[in-house]
Amino acid sequence: MTDARLFLIVAHTGRQVALEAIGDVCAKLLAADAVPVIADEQWDAVHEFVPSLNGRVRRFEDIDPAEVELVIVLGGDGTILRAAELVRDQTVPLLGVNLGHVGFLAESERDDLDITIARALARDYAVEERMTLAVRVKSGTKVVYESWALNEATVEKAERERMLEVVIEVDRRPLSSFGCDGVVMSTPTGSTAYSFSAGGPVVWPSVEALLLVPLSAHALFARPLVVGPESSLAVELLQRTDAAAVLWCDGRRMFDIPPGARVIVRKSPVPVRLARLHEAPFTDRLVNKFDLPVTGWRGPSGRD
Repeated sequence: MTDARLFLIVAHTGRQVALEAIGDVCAKLLAADAVPVIADEQWDAVHEFVPSLNGRVRRFEDIDPAEVELVIVLGGDGTILRAAELVRDQTVPLLGVNLGHVGFLAESERDDLDITIARALARDYAVEERMTLAVRVKSGTKVVYESWALNEATVEKAERERMLEVVIEVDRRPLSSFGCDGVVMSTPTGSTAYSFSAGGPVVWPSVEALLLVPLSAHALFARPLVVGPESSLAVELLQRTDAAAVLWCDGRRMFDIPPGARVIVRKSPVPVRLARLHEAPFTDRLVNKFDLPVTGWRGPSGRD
């Protein structure tokens, strides 16, 4: 075990603003005698943009991931999802700095980078655990694919012109059958992502629950569902059509679903840990991120 403090930096290196932010973060960490760590997939882009880092940072693939103290993520929610992939088997928290548009998972903005890094170095943050999904695809009795998701697992039609025919299940019992473009199975964290766009409810991240939201379903009963954390959700592909389907986990990991297969989603025992700098309620985050109209609010009078 090394005595050096290792900070993994993950960014969307296809954007110049992200590369500039990496240079700033590395400089601040090095000035504090901490060690920046960069993953192989970003190594060349970072060194080409910031050649002064040559020999002063370490490759993520060359270290013990358990030695990383904190992951500093520079980008939007997609970059945070990528960072969560890199450290999936570790307990290290992720601290997001928003360089994107909405950035629901990020904790600070680019303009606050100096303060953010100072607080990271001082270990001045709280750690919040977010529920994740365990995802399994079964063809008959055989498990053909397993993955996980922080936001959602989505079964989608693979061809624009063909609708999927599915049966949805809750707790291993059939609930309804219909034709649709797909089905989103989401965590509360993912309730403000794809699930929200599909008409699902916003669920506070402190609530442990599983969400199911049909996509363009042709049915009288195809409403969004919210079930408890110990429940299981499943989508079974009916074989009365030859429509092809794909599974997406967080929009990043894709699997072609065999005809007649079942996609089962449960709560995973392994959460994602997010570093938090602010104690503002989720209500304020919703208002700020979606720019919701609250003008005229006078607040509680006395004790509610």
